[in-house]
Amino acid sequence: MSANASDARGLAGVSAAPGLWLPVFTLAQRELTRFFRQRTRVVGALGQPILFWILFGAGLNGSFRGPADMSYQEYFFPGVAVMILMFTAIFSTISIIEDRREGFLQGVLVAPIPRASLVLGKVLGGTILAVLQSMLFLLVGPALAFVGLAPELHTGLTWQNALPVIGFLALVGFSLTALGYLIAWPMDSTHGFHAIMSVFLMPMWLLSGSFFPPGESGWLSWVIRLNPLTYGVAGLRRIMTANPAAVQSLPPWWLCLTVTVAAAAVYIGIAIWMTGRRSVLNAR
Repeated sequence: MSANASDARGLAGVSAAPGLWLPVFTLAQRELTRFFRQRTRVVGALGQPILFWILFGAGLNGSFRGPADMSYQEYFFPGVAVMILMFTAIFSTISIIEDRREGFLQGVLVAPIPRASLVLGKVLGGTILAVLQSMLFLLVGPALAFVGLAPELHTGLTWQNALPVIGFLALVGFSLTALGYLIAWPMDSTHGFHAIMSVFLMPMWLLSGSFFPPGESGWLSWVIRLNPLTYGVAGLRRIMTANPAAVQSLPPWWLCLTVTVAAAAVYIGIAIWMTGRRSVLNAR
């Protein structure tokens, strides 16, 4: 009789186990709640890129002329939006190390949910935050242009391109957050994560065509072309730039979309595989 009762309780526990998406949305909601309780994170993820855009734009405007006589501030504008996506992805995924240290991660790992739910929940939460902050910058840019801090800005968010811009920002943000996740997962030190950011993620952004065009600079131009983030920046630049002549030398739209989707799929696939493996770190 007791064995039957035990079996009944076990079956009830299995049937009560949540599916894939409820844990995803719960973990994503936790990331959003955590962010709004730590609003100083906005300064790091949004304030520094805006300063970069204003200062570098003012300093290089006189010596830089891009395609179709584009000013440097106009050229740099989509690159700063991607920089904000990257910074937000870094700040979101570094919490994995903190969650492991505090014991929250171990609690999630022993819960009766798919490991993919953990990955998708963390990545989805980081993606939403990244898109929100990047959109805020895209709205602030025209205001800065209006007061004279970016007088030659003609690239930006309009009613015509709003939905494609938001959709592509979400795709690039998802890709970068998944990349940040798979870098942070095997680490037990935030210092190590910052070191990887300095020697890998920041150069990845610099060599994406965000800061300067590829040109014909020999081996460097090939590094830029082989960088998956290059196609995310180029795709966003194509959507936001109204002048076709200014984006004529960029990779075609279909290639930008294909490479960005493929990179996101590879990153999230590796992240799910790594999370499903047994690890000594997860037992700490």
